Amino acid sequence: MSGFEIHGTVADGFEAVREEFAAAVAAEDGESGAQLAAYVGGRKVVDLWAGDGVTGDTLTGVYSSTKGAATLVAALLVQDGTLDPDEPVAVRWPEFAAAGKAGITLRDVLSHRSGVIGVDGGLTAAELADDRMIAERLAGQRPYWRPGTAYGYGGFVSFAIVGEVIRRVAGRSLQEIFEERVRAPHGLEVHLGLPESLEDRYREVLPGLASPEALAAFWANVPGPHSITGIGYGLDSTPPLDQVAFINTRRVRALGQASAGGVGSARGLAAMYAAAVSGLDGRAPLLKPDTRDEFAMLHSTGGDLVVGPQGQYALGFQAKGLRYPFLSARAFGHGGSAGSEAFADPRSGIAFGYTRRRFSFDWSYPEHDRLAAAAHRAATLS
Repeated sequence: MSGFEIHGTVADGFEAVREEFAAAVAAEDGESGAQLAAYVGGRKVVDLWAGDGVTGDTLTGVYSSTKGAATLVAALLVQDGTLDPDEPVAVRWPEFAAAGKAGITLRDVLSHRSGVIGVDGGLTAAELADDRMIAERLAGQRPYWRPGTAYGYGGFVSFAIVGEVIRRVAGRSLQEIFEERVRAPHGLEVHLGLPESLEDRYREVLPGLASPEALAAFWANVPGPHSITGIGYGLDSTPPLDQVAFINTRRVRALGQASAGGVGSARGLAAMYAAAVSGLDGRAPLLKPDTRDEFAMLHSTGGDLVVGPQGQYALGFQAKGLRYPFLSARAFGHGGSAGSEAFADPRSGIAFGYTRRRFSFDWSYPEHDRLAAAAHRAATLS
């Protein structure tokens, strides 16, 4: 088949979404593949895919879209009364109090205000694969800014802190709770720890393509590995981290580290957010309104020290209402650096999931805006 052939279905009124998806695939290397899915009020209205060897069931690395799944676990435990977001991390994890971190709360970590975005000297790829190893290294680390005075994205490490608190409070890992309470009951195609039996459905993430001139211009502006941005993105790892190879390593997929090690499909991402806000298959939504609104409330806006002005956060989630002005103020979700995107807008009832197998060489994904706008427009008119 041709990589540019579009497969799947859309509900009546969502034909323009299919057209926009076809345009997005054609604008990129269409052979590598992409998926798009959307729900409205718990009903699937978009289920599309394209690319050689890609089907609607294909799984690929979703990088930081994993943080959305991890945040959902934290939200459920807060909803249960098991976790207190305003309790200092060190109450449950005493070793974390070292080097000026005694007052850092779980809310600080979830809103990227802790200053703990990496470790001096960097982390190896083997360490970055494993939340427990990351947590052990972070315990003695001094924050990179005074906690609470600023915010900055900890791309590879932030949810290792959340996971360690959850393990000590609940007696089980974040990944186990996600499997038991979120993924398995809804049959979601999102995995924080991909079983060996599903490896045949995994398709590798591919490096970005660019002309030598475009690459030279890009690398001329890349932050140094020991800058705040470099530390936040794991560029100071030893040896330097190959982000493309990271999720393509079986150990990373098997452990499913909670910041960037998840594997999934567009169907899985969209269905996860639909389950959270609307409910699926007659089930009640995972999040009660008060919990949902607490985690969707803006927490850190104005200027991320690591990623710049585009870094805008709710509690654990990215603030998608600021990212996409056509969404409501409480829209929330999380994207990933290989180009995945996922969110829910409680007001319109839309839940959106998108994956692509090929990195953009400069980490920019303009199709997100067009696809999200087309899905939202169709949802509001249908």
